[in-house]
Amino acid sequence: MKKQTIIIVCLLLVINTIAFGQFTTATHGLGGFGTIRIDTSPTTVTLKLTGSSTRWLGVGFGASATTMSTCTDMFIWNDTPDRDFTPTHVGNDYHYMPVPDVDQSWTIVSDTVTAGLRTVVATRALVSAGDYTFLNDSSFLQIIYAQGDTTTLAYHGTNSHNTTPLNRDLWLAVEDFSINAPSIYPNPSKGSVTVQTKTGLDSIVIYSQTGAVVQTIAVNSKKEGNEVAVNGLATGVYIFELQNGSEKTYKNVVVE
Repeated sequence: MKKQTIIIVCLLLVINTIAFGQFTTATHGLGGFGTIRIDTSPTTVTLKLTGSSTRWLGVGFGASATTMSTCTDMFIWNDTPDRDFTPTHVGNDYHYMPVPDVDQSWTIVSDTVTAGLRTVVATRALVSAGDYTFLNDSSFLQIIYAQGDTTTLAYHGTNSHNTTPLNRDLWLAVEDFSINAPSIYPNPSKGSVTVQTKTGLDSIVIYSQTGAVVQTIAVNSKKEGNEVAVNGLATGVYIFELQNGSEKTYKNVVVE
């Protein structure tokens, strides 16, 4: 009888996790252009996108979104009010110009700029007519991303785009037990910052807003707190890539 009870409890826990759990990609770097984080609940997807405040930044979704021709839906921050776009696959060779959807399904929760870095948080329903359908589970999300030279939407050039899969896990598992819940303080900073993680680090790579590698730091110690000097960096916003084994996460740091 006890064995049956344990099995039933375990099954209920699994069913409850699937039905009511929340999943996240945690914060993922976009090739030095910025960062992205996608969280899902049983009904809603939340997108957090960061990048330069002087350039448009777009993300495309699709089951096999490795190029614009295989992308089915896009979120693009630009100098117009539109954020929800669909690729047309019509244009000059492969330089397809996406068009804004008549029904703008994303709701902008916040849109802020700090020291030249824009952070946009947007939400929409998992299922939205004419849009990519997000699943609330641990399946990976395939995305493409691109950045422009200005805030006006135009061809991104040959070197300002890429594609990446975003792995996902249960929200609490990722936040509590991996490097995806780091803290960096003080932030902003004029001298040095402490990078605090729960698992130790192998390396820290510092990127500029344009994606250039500014500094690579090999972390020889497995301690959870590491001090990094930033007083030699020019004033601005930098992206810290934190790596431990195959895990990577990203944080924005403001240098004053």
